Amino acid sequence: MVRGLFNKVASKSLNVAGKWQQQQLRRLNIHEYQGAELMSKFGINVPKGVAVSSVEEVRKAIQTTFPDEKELVVKSQILAGGRGLGKFTSGLQGGVHIVKAEQAEEIAGKMLGQTLVTKQTGPQGKVVSKVYLCEKVSLVNEMYFAITLDRTTAGPLIIACREGGTSIEDLAEKFPDMIIKVPIDVFKGITDEDAAKVVEGLAPKVADKNASIEQVKKLYNLFRESDCTQLEINPIAETSDNKLIAADAKLNFDDNAAYRQKEVFSLRDPTQEDPREVAAAKADLNYIGLDGEIGCMVNGAGLAMATMDIIKLHGGTPANFLDVGGNASEGQVVEAFKILTSDEKVKAILVNIFGGIMKCDVIASGIVNAAKHVSLKVPVVVRLEGTNVDQGKRILKESGMALITAEDLDDAAEKAVKALKST
Repeated sequence: MVRGLFNKVASKSLNVAGKWQQQQLRRLNIHEYQGAELMSKFGINVPKGVAVSSVEEVRKAIQTTFPDEKELVVKSQILAGGRGLGKFTSGLQGGVHIVKAEQAEEIAGKMLGQTLVTKQTGPQGKVVSKVYLCEKVSLVNEMYFAITLDRTTAGPLIIACREGGTSIEDLAEKFPDMIIKVPIDVFKGITDEDAAKVVEGLAPKVADKNASIEQVKKLYNLFRESDCTQLEINPIAETSDNKLIAADAKLNFDDNAAYRQKEVFSLRDPTQEDPREVAAAKADLNYIGLDGEIGCMVNGAGLAMATMDIIKLHGGTPANFLDVGGNASEGQVVEAFKILTSDEKVKAILVNIFGGIMKCDVIASGIVNAAKHVSLKVPVVVRLEGTNVDQGKRILKESGMALITAEDLDDAAEKAVKALKST
């Protein structure tokens, strides 16, 4: 669950299409059970658990992993927060249940293959393909722990709070003094003094202080060595046997580190991601789906932002951010059009290319080839300027396609909105 505190501390916002939206970046997000397995490898205390994908596997796990457990925690596994308060479209309330061991099979069967809707999934929800069976740990105190990247200190920032297991953003707003922030020097790494400050902020009641300091250092090592962009544990808790344990965790990883974190990135679950963004990633395109009706294909992030803003200025709403980059091939342009036209909300497409490294004739050829592969049922407005612009315009003109051409960005946006309203 991505909490508001992270948005305040770690995220920046962009004025996209006339309204503030949280900046969206491609960051690997993994399931809870995968995060627990990874933390365990770094020596971090986690509850005993096993992920299962069928009722038969549930039955086997209970016999082999939890033969003596009287109660189990059954957790639906989707890449979204708010599971506990979510609701399945089948009517089952809650994606996390504490049940008697003999009831685990039944409740897991009601979760598997069903769609869970939470405050973060949107009304469409997400399908539960796995559930995570965990031992029921006796917790005596719940706290909050997180590590993120902080622009102000230009490095990792550890956030701790002596209260956890609840809405941390509400606590931060009402009791800001309860939130402890400890910046870490990226060159020195975490010191005993740093870790001690964090433990002081957590204020454990029964856990051994020195052992807790070691757990904090191991969590930082996981964050650093795995190229995390976020590590959030809510709650990090004390158990009845005086241990500090990561009872629930969310981990995100920097996609730029995929080349050196192959094992971590092999955990990616594309079935839980926007299929358009998955297709864009495969084609090496920068795509983010939005909620508007005008599909945008632009080269350059800055130009893409300007295009979306001017669409809004003329009364339209952008359906996406799509940057084909400076050296896209015809094939990538074709894939870009496939992604745009796969969105049923798109009622018009605006292509805005300023050719520098990216040549206008390549874009034009891509558009023509895309029309051969994709049934273009919506109006397409094209604005080309820059390198090989005359060749590009000639290719489009000779194609016989019913395109709407524009002279500049303002003209293009105005025509796109007008075309949208006429459909």
